[in-house]
Amino acid sequence: MGVPVVAEQSNQPESTWEEVGRWIETPHHEKLLRLRRDPATSIAPFTTDGCSGGMSAAWTPVAQIIPGFAENYSESPPWEACCVVHDQAYYNAGETQTALESYNARLNADEALMQCVLQDGVQRRDTLAEEFSIDTSVVDQAYTLIANGMYQAVRLGGGPCSGLSWRWGYGYPSCLWSN
Repeated sequence: MGVPVVAEQSNQPESTWEEVGRWIETPHHEKLLRLRRDPATSIAPFTTDGCSGGMSAAWTPVAQIIPGFAENYSESPPWEACCVVHDQAYYNAGETQTALESYNARLNADEALMQCVLQDGVQRRDTLAEEFSIDTSVVDQAYTLIANGMYQAVRLGGGPCSGLSWRWGYGYPSCLWSN
């Protein structure tokens, strides 16, 4: 696998899970960088499925089946724009030169997705609380649960060279079996 990369100095302590995650993932970022540097490699046109993991795919039929749902809540998740921005970051894996830069760019994209979803909740908090006759703290808790769940899902399933269609650098050919 490669030599683990030492973390850049930070003011915040890093958890053991973060260290292990970076140690496991960094060699895959190295493989992706080698693939990107290969002159024979080309990038496919950008595509998006909205929110991966079935979130957009499940939301749309619900919006079509339940009367008034699409009119009140849209035909796609209200935070779907956050997912599309996240897909754009994942598509070309950023303008990085090292495995650690690539790892950090992915981490930043995942954190930005979480923050974007939380911000959507802040913007919709009062309307949802009034509509459902609930306290705004309940809306905040729901959005926190959604945002954290999405963050954990992309951290777990979005690494480079995984062979998955939603992986970091998915615009490039899969590097699952490359050297």
